[in-house]
Amino acid sequence: MANNKAATMWGVNVLAFIFLVVLTLTGLINWLVLPRGYAGGGLVSLRHFLRDVHEWTALLFLITIVIHWALHWTYIKTNLKRHGILKK
Repeated sequence: MANNKAATMWGVNVLAFIFLVVLTLTGLINWLVLPRGYAGGGLVSLRHFLRDVHEWTALLFLITIVIHWALHWTYIKTNLKRHGILKK
């Protein structure tokens, strides 16, 4: 059981990292590389495609983070109690 949970946590962490990298790359490319407006010609459609990828990846990243928190909930709760944020 412990190995299965550890493998699940590892998989969730790897997915979150991949989503974060995709978010970073699509955001930076749209912000710094691709032209704004209609001056770019064919690059405008690439800009819109990357924006869609960025938005969907953001949603998947948020879902992954919620799953990450759920898997670590006992650890989070224990530390909140230890520091007096949650009542024991």
